[in-house]
Amino acid sequence: MTEDTQLKEIGYYTGTMQYHNVMGFNVTDGIGYVMENGYSWFITDVLAVIKTDATIRNEEFLSIKLKLDGDKGQMIIDDGNGNVLYKQDYEYTDAKKELKLFFTNGVLMLAGEY
Repeated sequence: MTEDTQLKEIGYYTGTMQYHNVMGFNVTDGIGYVMENGYSWFITDVLAVIKTDATIRNEEFLSIKLKLDGDKGQMIIDDGNGNVLYKQDYEYTDAKKELKLFFTNGVLMLAGEY
């Protein structure tokens, strides 16, 4: 099976059939798809930040974006109202698709699964 780094099937995930445990957090089927197709580094980075940053960990809702600029990237975590809580730059990434994720009630999900 070839990785789908362009995440062509991401739009099919509009809910989840089950949760999966990743680093002590629940993630949806859509997040599992993203992880299986070359973006596990991004998901584990997001979860590590949520787990270790007390300010972020105590937020009820988080919006997480992966922005791309050529072969560089940036993770941006905000409170859902545009108030940026965390940024992380990636000097190199082979990611092909920007992502928007939400984290609430201990669950990381694709925006389309919210």
